[in-house]
Amino acid sequence: MKFLPLIWNGLFRKKTRTILTLLSILVAFLLFGYLSAIEEAFNAGVSMAGADRLIVRHRVTIVQTLPVSYQQRIAQIPGIEAVTHATWFNGLYQDSARNFFPQMPVVPEEFLKVYPEFILTEAEKNAWLKTRTGAIAGRQLAKKYGWKVGDRIPLQATIWRQEGDKRTWEYDLVGIYDGAKKGTDTTQFFFRYDYFDEARAFGKGEVGWYIIKIKDPEQSTAIARRIDDEFANSPAETKAEAEGAFVSGFAKQIGDIQAIMISIMSAVFFTILLVVGNTMSQAVHERTEELGVLKALGFSNPQLLCLILIEALVLSGLGGGLGLLFAVLMTAMGDPTRGALPMFYLPTGDLWIGAGLAVGLGIFTGLFPAWRAMRMNIAEALRRM
Repeated sequence: MKFLPLIWNGLFRKKTRTILTLLSILVAFLLFGYLSAIEEAFNAGVSMAGADRLIVRHRVTIVQTLPVSYQQRIAQIPGIEAVTHATWFNGLYQDSARNFFPQMPVVPEEFLKVYPEFILTEAEKNAWLKTRTGAIAGRQLAKKYGWKVGDRIPLQATIWRQEGDKRTWEYDLVGIYDGAKKGTDTTQFFFRYDYFDEARAFGKGEVGWYIIKIKDPEQSTAIARRIDDEFANSPAETKAEAEGAFVSGFAKQIGDIQAIMISIMSAVFFTILLVVGNTMSQAVHERTEELGVLKALGFSNPQLLCLILIEALVLSGLGGGLGLLFAVLMTAMGDPTRGALPMFYLPTGDLWIGAGLAVGLGIFTGLFPAWRAMRMNIAEALRRM
C-alpha cells in the first residue's frame, strides 16, 4: 500500500491521456458485456433445452405440419417416456406486429409433464384443464402487458383463422407460469389444442411438431433414428433431433451469432490493446529519469517491474470494471427489442470472462514497458535529467 501514491501519480501524470484511455477501455468492455447478453439471448433456448427431450418435425421444413395420429405411433417406440405436440400460431396482440410473442396450442396435461420447468399452482393447472378457452402466460410476458389471471386476451390470426374467416381468437388467462430456474423462457403464451383444432378453418388434425421426453438421454440418437425409420416413405416423413439442435436451428437462421460476436470483439480488443499499450509505453518513456532515480535510491528490478505492471492493471481494471458495471446496469433494463430477445441478461460466467480479459489486458500492455524499465541503465537514465 505504501507504493499506491507512486502508482497513482504515475498513472495520472498526463490526466487527459489517461482519462481518454480509460474511456476507451470502458466502451470496449461495455460493448463486450452488451454483446454477451445478446449472444446469451439468442442461445438461451439452446442452453436451457432439456437433454432428455427430442423434437420431431416434418423432414422438409418446420412450416409443414404432421398428422396428430403420429403421436400414438411415436409413444409405442421403446425408450420414450412421454409425447406431446405444439403448433406455431403466429398471432398478433392488439393487432400490432410490435406486440408479438410466441403462442402455441398444446395439450395441457402432456405439455406440463414434458416441461416440468414451467411452474403453475395446482389451482391454475385445474383451471386450465377445465376451461376450453383457457390459456397460460409466462411471468415476464404477463408483467410486460399488465395481465392478471381472469383477463380476456384477444389475438389476431395471421395464419390460423377461424371458420367464417374470423381473425380474432379470444382466450381466458387462467394461469401465469414461472420458471424453475433462471433462463427459463417466461415470455410465451400457451392455450388448449382441442379448442384451437375445433375452431380453425383448415388444417384440422395437424400439428406443428412433437416434443418427446425420453427415459435415457444417452439413447437419444438411437431413439431419433427409430422415429425417423417409423415414418420413412410416408407422405409426411419426419426429422427427429435433440431439442438443443432444434432451437439452435432457429437462431442460425439469422446467422452464426457466436462467430459474429467473436469477430466484432476481436477487432475491438485488438484496437484497445494498441491504445493501452501505447499509453503505457509513453508513460514509462516520459518517466525515464524518475525511474532512474528510483533505481539509484535502491529500488530493485523486480520492484520496478511490479510497479509498472500494477499501474497497467489499475488502468485496465478500472476501465474494464466500469465498463462491465455499465453493461450490467444496461442489460438489467430488459430486452431492448421489446420481445425479440426475451431472455436478455448478462451471464455471471461472461462477467468472469470480462474480468479475466481486463487482467490479461493489464498484464499484456504493461509487461513490455515494465521489462524495458527493469533493464534500464541508471547512468543513461540520469544523463537525460
